[in-house]
Amino acid sequence: MDERQRVTVLGATGSIGENTLDVIARHAGRYRVFALSCGSRWRELLAQCRVHAPEYAVVADHAAATELRAAVRAEGLRVEVLAGEAGLVEIAAHPDTDIVMAAIVGAAGLMPTISAARAGKRVLLANKEALVMAGRFFMDAVREGNAALLPIDSEHNAIFQCLPGGYRAGQASPAVRRLLLTASGGPFRSCPLADLEHVTPAQAVAHPNWVMGRKISVDSATMMNKGLELIEACWLFGMPSSRIEVLIHPQSVVHSLVEFVDGSVLAQLGNPDMRVPIACGLSWPERIESGAGTLDLVAGASLAFEAPDLARFPCLAIAMDAARAGGCAAVVLNAANEIAVQAFLDGRIGFTRIASTIAGVLDSLGCTEPESLEHVKAMDLEARAIAQRLLKNV
Repeated sequence: MDERQRVTVLGATGSIGENTLDVIARHAGRYRVFALSCGSRWRELLAQCRVHAPEYAVVADHAAATELRAAVRAEGLRVEVLAGEAGLVEIAAHPDTDIVMAAIVGAAGLMPTISAARAGKRVLLANKEALVMAGRFFMDAVREGNAALLPIDSEHNAIFQCLPGGYRAGQASPAVRRLLLTASGGPFRSCPLADLEHVTPAQAVAHPNWVMGRKISVDSATMMNKGLELIEACWLFGMPSSRIEVLIHPQSVVHSLVEFVDGSVLAQLGNPDMRVPIACGLSWPERIESGAGTLDLVAGASLAFEAPDLARFPCLAIAMDAARAGGCAAVVLNAANEIAVQAFLDGRIGFTRIASTIAGVLDSLGCTEPESLEHVKAMDLEARAIAQRLLKNV
């Protein structure tokens, strides 16, 4: 009988998904791929199906799913192809799934990730929007399903590794005074402020340390990514935003730090390689080889830290305000950011217009506490519509 743990990878064709498959392949006697998904890149998913032989493949885009289904049939692959959100929810909660890597970017990952939590899976959370949009409902699902929630973002995974034993998602440790999230500062950390208006999408996605998708790379350049991570950390670690700080650390070697009430500070260090937190999530509390290189502290540069300049990074300031405001502010923030970033990537707006668009949407909506997931999704759609209207005449 095959006793390997069965892994579903949501967002398999993205950078996190590809790195997850790399780690799994290094430990073929311990893990096997059960299901894979993508948004619309069905050709890349087909190539992964040839190599990893999953039982299911899901494409969110229905037309692309039809293309994949025909290709699978033509090649004689024994893969069942599903489509849309219903297909994603099915594989995330499938009784034969043991581990779910939640790596779908944006709001599209919300429902399958919550479904995995409700079904009691080990959820490796790389989709920060699930907590940013619906933190209370997501954490309720984790508790109700008795799911194991392990953060995969390098910063949250670093904090997780530094916390005292017995960590439970959403429960604050009385021994912890504050959390410190590190950020590289992205490609524009020292760019003259006057030049930011003219930066191009190609410049914005050229991260100095990490290889990431286009959307998250722009979020890193604006530091919205760190703002979203701050909100996520509040839910993951049961901490108010007032006890979570952001530090610029250009070398991306210290991935985050935890300060304890006795004054001790613990940090997790490593090369900037997402296979490290992925391997941690797959194997915890054990350790497995990830494929990442050894960190050479002698040959490496000195480690530097500085406070973020909120005039340079207004998106971070807006996200920090949303974290303090609570209610549906984080839902609106995330939705407006997704629309604005896509408009920038499409060449419709300049880089500095991202922050002003998000601020405009937040100013347009009163933010009460969401009453249900349906309310969250409705607020998400309304915020997107307002953002589109603001950008309509651009």
